[in-house]
Amino acid sequence: MAKHVAVLMGGWSSEREVSLRSGAACAGALEAAGYQVTRVDVGRDVAEVLTRLAPDVAFNVLHGQPGEDGTIQGILEILRIPYSHSGVLASALAMDKAQARIMLAAAGVPVAKGGLVSRAEAAKAHIMAPPYVLKPNAGGSSVGVFIVREDQAHPPQELTREDWSHGENLLAEEFIPGLELTCAVMGDKVLDVIEIESTQKFYDYESKYAPGGSQHILPARILPEIYQRVQMLSLTAHRALGCRGVSRSDFRFDPSRQDGSGLICLEVNTQPGMTETSLVPELAAHAGISFGELVTWMVEDASLER
Repeated sequence: MAKHVAVLMGGWSSEREVSLRSGAACAGALEAAGYQVTRVDVGRDVAEVLTRLAPDVAFNVLHGQPGEDGTIQGILEILRIPYSHSGVLASALAMDKAQARIMLAAAGVPVAKGGLVSRAEAAKAHIMAPPYVLKPNAGGSSVGVFIVREDQAHPPQELTREDWSHGENLLAEEFIPGLELTCAVMGDKVLDVIEIESTQKFYDYESKYAPGGSQHILPARILPEIYQRVQMLSLTAHRALGCRGVSRSDFRFDPSRQDGSGLICLEVNTQPGMTETSLVPELAAHAGISFGELVTWMVEDASLER
């Protein structure tokens, strides 16, 4: 009989819509590959649903909480359902940007100057000399991210809104001008490097998911030594956090910094997007791996105690 795969998508984070699109694409590709597929729009009864379904594998395409922070991974470990992507600890570490920075820096992966601040503190006055970036400590898809420019007299006023829903801890980091680069790791194999040109002010939610929101240049137009360094740092970051399956590391590169400090790792994504405009499928295709082959590899790579 065909392996039964439960594709976990949706959820209740701010990235729900992206997850549903990722899930639909992956489920369709897995069905075409011959798997028995059940689409699961994850709710708070997910443990009960999965117990009833008893799938052979859970294909995790949830973005944000609870799919990317170790929560769903813990449930799957308890239920003894093998799953894709990273395990409990790696997921929790990567989702907590402040903790991930500590681990990455210790492994020799360069991170931007900055640190963790409270929302109240960040809203009161400039937390560091502009330009700098403020982003939720646990979040993705550039939701709730602000670039504070030199000409801004005050921090973003959105931070004081009563309906703020992106957490009370923010990461404040030095803004690194220049190029947006990303690289993926698949198992123990590092893929190529994409350069991203956004049509927006920065690579925000709209740029990532709206058709035409950004242009992907593959391979990136950077010097070979920088290209190879991005690949090496992506693999180092993947291993430093204990990631499994596929991860994607995002970088900024300022070519004007001659001292070598211009290449900075922004974050490691343990649940990269799998939509029609996503980066990992594009990187895989460039390496000769079709979308169907990519998702099949993820299913066959699934395990427990990751």
